[in-house]
Amino acid sequence: MRDVTLVLQDGTTFKGKSFGYDAPVSGEVVFNTAMMGYPESLTDPSYAGQIMVLTYPLVGNYGVPPFTIEENGLATYMESDRIYASALIVADYSESYSHWNAVESLDNWLKREHVPGVTGIDTRQLTKVLREHGVMMGRIVFDEMSNEKGERKNEDAEDYGSINWVERVSCKDVIRYHEGAGHKVLLVDCGVKHNIIRCLIRRGVEVIRVPWNYDYTDMDFDGLFLANGPGDPDKCEEAVSILKKQMSQSRKPICGICMGNQLLAKAGGARIYKLKYGHRSHNQPVREVGTTRCYVTSQNHGYAVDVSTLGADWRELFVNLNDGSNEGICHQTNPWFSSQFHPEACSGPVDTEFMFDRFIKAL
Repeated sequence: MRDVTLVLQDGTTFKGKSFGYDAPVSGEVVFNTAMMGYPESLTDPSYAGQIMVLTYPLVGNYGVPPFTIEENGLATYMESDRIYASALIVADYSESYSHWNAVESLDNWLKREHVPGVTGIDTRQLTKVLREHGVMMGRIVFDEMSNEKGERKNEDAEDYGSINWVERVSCKDVIRYHEGAGHKVLLVDCGVKHNIIRCLIRRGVEVIRVPWNYDYTDMDFDGLFLANGPGDPDKCEEAVSILKKQMSQSRKPICGICMGNQLLAKAGGARIYKLKYGHRSHNQPVREVGTTRCYVTSQNHGYAVDVSTLGADWRELFVNLNDGSNEGICHQTNPWFSSQFHPEACSGPVDTEFMFDRFIKAL
């Protein structure tokens, strides 16, 4: 293990040791308070361009499952085709692992995917800094590098907020799953997690996956599904324009998750704002508006919908009980609704998987 330093945008530094792939890297530093699920989180495209800090202290003790692909093209145990996070930071990396389904260590997996890891950092203190200041850019520098080289590397790094990350992670061609099944669901891929597709397939529908800016308005489908994805939704105006066109000419059911919630809200006239440090965990409490029903949800997002700017035809569907931010919207008359949280979880609680059932029932 080599000596490395995490240098935050405000100049704060944290010393640690490297594991995984040895290479300097920059990205937006965010924290995740989940106690498990690093294989799923690392392969979630919504983490593209980000350095993931895990607050749970012991990481790596259950290893990594096999990276196998099923006949339908979906990963068996992961959420995409590769690791999308730029780097991983933990307090205590466990070199030894034990799990019935593990085939390799987290260290070996990161090496194979060319993703740096850092251990030995006080992640509680790092999380405090991020909570007080808000998420910020950071870089991982190997201590044998000169300060001049490290600083130049940081200056050349792309600012996270200036990039259309959805464009980078979305599929490039139309992909079909479960062809010949009953209803056809058009899935707009903004960085979709594989378990969203799994949840739809299990409910007996054909899934037609299209790129984020694909004009699907003349295609044959029964319902529209807007997937999750990374970055700033304001960079996705092409997707919003196509969605508005679809909404103007059809009442077909629409369901959105995470980025999909924000795109649907933008199509409904709402503005988006960036949260100070985002929601990235498995234990976010959410209440369904107009009821006393509360759910524990899995979340991964850094932006939120300003519901005060929604059009009169829309209303808030879910609200976060920690900070009062929006967790979903719905149309007053049309079958269009969404959630900011992840009902498919993976990893995390499955309390809200009924969102898929509501969508299928509306087809």
